[in-house]
Amino acid sequence: MAISKQRKEEVQALYSDWVKRSQAVILVEYTGANMKSLDNLRAKIRESGGEFHVVKNTLARRVFAESGMEVPSDLLVKSTAISFAFTDPALTAKALTDATKGNEFVKVKGGFMAGKAMSAAQVKALSDLPPLPVVRAQLLGVLQAPAGKLVRTIAEPARGLAAVIKANLEKSSPAAA
Repeated sequence: MAISKQRKEEVQALYSDWVKRSQAVILVEYTGANMKSLDNLRAKIRESGGEFHVVKNTLARRVFAESGMEVPSDLLVKSTAISFAFTDPALTAKALTDATKGNEFVKVKGGFMAGKAMSAAQVKALSDLPPLPVVRAQLLGVLQAPAGKLVRTIAEPARGLAAVIKANLEKSSPAAA
């Protein structure tokens, strides 16, 4: 069933807005996949803070052209679905690759991040990155390490003096008894 020109424009406007808001866009081929596996994929992507939609290649080409993204010719062939990563690109890519493991009908074609095209291998590398909260925690630990060492270095003479006084008290207490 063909959709009306007005509906196409509405969908194109929606996708255009999503492309602008997305930190990463990942394109997937789903030839031969059933609706149940696509619904499972949608659910996992939504859990990661993204959206997953089956699109027409001509409509996707227009949306990417409007956004100033140059689409490699091999990305928009056959059946195409797009995953939009709104919050954490690494988490969305990980959810997508985890959901497609063991499913020979769904494969990652490539994508875009910061307006630059990515290959399927680059999307895989993105999925191997830790999620954003983990990266932030690691960075915070690296930033706090010098301050913690400085505090321990400054406190060490007082701690040493306290240990000497305590040892003297313990030494003199048994002698007095």
